[in-house]
Amino acid sequence: MGSNPSSQPPSPAPRPRCAPSAVRLLVLDVDGVLTDGGILLDDHGNESKRFFVQDGFALRLCEKMGLPVAVITGRRSDVVFHRLADLRVRYVYQGSSDKAADLARLEAESGIPAGEMAFLGDDWPDLPALRRVGYPMAVANATDPVKAASIFTTTRSGGHGAVREAVEHLLAARGQFQTALNLYDR
Repeated sequence: MGSNPSSQPPSPAPRPRCAPSAVRLLVLDVDGVLTDGGILLDDHGNESKRFFVQDGFALRLCEKMGLPVAVITGRRSDVVFHRLADLRVRYVYQGSSDKAADLARLEAESGIPAGEMAFLGDDWPDLPALRRVGYPMAVANATDPVKAASIFTTTRSGGHGAVREAVEHLLAARGQFQTALNLYDR
């Protein structure tokens, strides 16, 4: 009936190790989260990616509302460097082969324990980080194991507003949604 006999049934969603209102730092993957996962290469091997402007706006909003943002991504890309610099993302770890180890580095650099972080991911390499943070989140089109490891799953897909949705979810939980909105709608 359409099921894959080799696949394991998803385990029940974990209990949050912290409430979304207690999240002090948001950590994101890039490919499949900040982008739709597509990688465009030209004839010379130059890479480009498509970023959704509302997700970028949400990251700037985090900064204004006192919720720092970090990125841990398995790929290394100048495109990502430039986009994250433009968005003033302070903590950026590219070329990560061990996201849990980079999360530990982030804890040391930021002074914020992983138990007070949220992580938004989409695929298997994100699982070690998702299992360490206090509030694991998945994008709508994440793989089943990532969704099973997450407390919150967006209704929007990666690269199409999932980051914006996750940010609004966290701001609402922190009681900051209306304050953030009032910055633009006085």
